[in-house]
Amino acid sequence: MSDIQLLLAIAVMSLVNIFTRAFPFLFFTKKELPSSLLFIEKFFPATIMTILIFYSIKDINFLAYPYGLKELFAIVVTVILHLSLKNYLISIFFGTIFYMGLVQFL
Repeated sequence: MSDIQLLLAIAVMSLVNIFTRAFPFLFFTKKELPSSLLFIEKFFPATIMTILIFYSIKDINFLAYPYGLKELFAIVVTVILHLSLKNYLISIFFGTIFYMGLVQFL
């Protein structure tokens, strides 16, 4: 793949990403949002966090040392952060940093 093709692919992916994020705001006002979009707005962040948790522990062997303790400890820290701050972005960001610190230094 040439440099031009790579840049065109990145540009197209960027435009599609922007369009999918802006689509609801272009065609609906806040008062007339479909109930499906309101459902997604309310429950999507929690769904993504649940998927991330299951993805992070899917390959862990809980019967062999270190028994998944790093992963479980990072999940607990992330949950505590989220319950105290109520911010998904901060919870995921600092939970990931905490987990990477555990993996690198322990």
